[in-house]
Amino acid sequence: MKSTEVLTFLFLSCVCCTSGYKILGIFPFAAPSHYFLGNELMKGLARAGHEATILTVFEEKKPPNDNYKQIFMDGFYDQQMQLFGHLTNMSQTDNRQFFKNPLKAMFGFFEILHQITEQTLNHTKTQQLLQAKPKYDVVIVTQFNFEAVKAIAPYLGAHLVVFNNHGAGSWVNHLVGNPSLPSYAAELILGFTGQMDFKQRVINTMFSIMQYGYFQIFQYPRHSELVHKYLSKDIDIYKVVYNSSLVLLNSHISLTKSSALVPCMRDIGGFHVQPPKKLPEDLQKYLDDAKDGVIYFSMGSNVKSSTLPLEIRQALMKAFSKRKEKVLWKFEDDNMPGKPANVKIEKWLPQSDLLAHPNIKLFITHGGFLSTIETVYHGVPTVAIPVIADQMKNARQSESDGYTKVIELQQLTEELLSSTIEEVISNRKYRDNVKTRSKIFHDRQVKPMDDAVYWIEYIVKHNGANHLKVNYLNMPWYQYYLVDVFVVVFSVIFLVLFVIKKTVCFMLRKLCKKSDKMKVKKQ
Repeated sequence: MKSTEVLTFLFLSCVCCTSGYKILGIFPFAAPSHYFLGNELMKGLARAGHEATILTVFEEKKPPNDNYKQIFMDGFYDQQMQLFGHLTNMSQTDNRQFFKNPLKAMFGFFEILHQITEQTLNHTKTQQLLQAKPKYDVVIVTQFNFEAVKAIAPYLGAHLVVFNNHGAGSWVNHLVGNPSLPSYAAELILGFTGQMDFKQRVINTMFSIMQYGYFQIFQYPRHSELVHKYLSKDIDIYKVVYNSSLVLLNSHISLTKSSALVPCMRDIGGFHVQPPKKLPEDLQKYLDDAKDGVIYFSMGSNVKSSTLPLEIRQALMKAFSKRKEKVLWKFEDDNMPGKPANVKIEKWLPQSDLLAHPNIKLFITHGGFLSTIETVYHGVPTVAIPVIADQMKNARQSESDGYTKVIELQQLTEELLSSTIEEVISNRKYRDNVKTRSKIFHDRQVKPMDDAVYWIEYIVKHNGANHLKVNYLNMPWYQYYLVDVFVVVFSVIFLVLFVIKKTVCFMLRKLCKKSDKMKVKKQ
């Protein structure tokens, strides 16, 4: 190789190594699933050669490389647990009732999230970041009612990317003008699927209007105050939230009903799932030796199965004790009084790697969206026991797609659980349906993480990619909803009808007068 070719190669190598962008990810919510998704996204960006920094309440023990940095918000996790940690204790009747009332849950969570937003901006680590004012190309913010936090993007001179833990919904659609009618776009917290009856459509419509109005009238002004208090009085909260360059959706058409997406929205659902890794030796042996298969039971990272009401836990144990399969139960305590012989409890389990094992016959899940994604990825049928937030909708959608049977927590009994488990395991249609969904999930042109990296790079290359944004963002609300058009059209119709009415009345009066004159003449 000639010396000039060597020099050219070295130059290009240096360019490739130094062409990465500086990206800040802000994921302050103290829920493991929220952090896990944000952290996987930032790790992927770091592996792609970008300088990725995440602001979070959890600590990463194994950074992937030198490109990955973490700003750990020490003490903030405990602060948040004081605000909402008690709500995940399902042994408390009040907590179960809290999540059964959508309006109460919505207003309650919005208030909690507003407090977390202020605590995020006021945290020592955030203030140090804002005072240093480093240059970033992109700021990624989780879409969880942290509207004031989004203002950090323009404050640092960066493009704003919004990451949504779910698919396209009312929380993000209006921010980028994505068409979404309450006739088919069900609110997450209501638990409806896209196939709603008349009553559900009425409830969904009213809830959507109330939620949107609450944001516009109460939430945005309050977040505006936080922006002016902690960032700058020159930043307009409305210009911030309606100026997202990109919205990344943790979803895919194999998981939800198909819906319209404007160009600046991208589905990257499943980006966090990695090829299965080797299981711990004891767990591998446990699964390999299960000649009748294994039932895996987990209520996720937020709701602890050890806090389920005693009668529910007893029903679970009795139903499991009658099965020939082994049962692997994610249980957060060291001891389980009355534990059946075929049940093995573990405080933590590598869920995705576990679901990849061929001896897993059934997954009994809470219906969380990450669990739903991993279920479809590995093609495992489920029984869902949804409890909070979006879990009921996820579960009902999975049931509609034919690979899940849903049991509501309040209705769970030993008999119902036993018959449901038997139905899903013995009826081959559930496994066939989830395998079909799995094929759709895997059939993609590019891997979801690569897609996320590409579009983040794209918006930087094209200075925010304003050409991806729809004209909705430049229109007053009355123009977008055609209020002015309808006013004119109905005014014209009313005017025409009014003129017709007046003309007919005038003609009738004339005819009546003429008739009266004829009668007088005859007399």
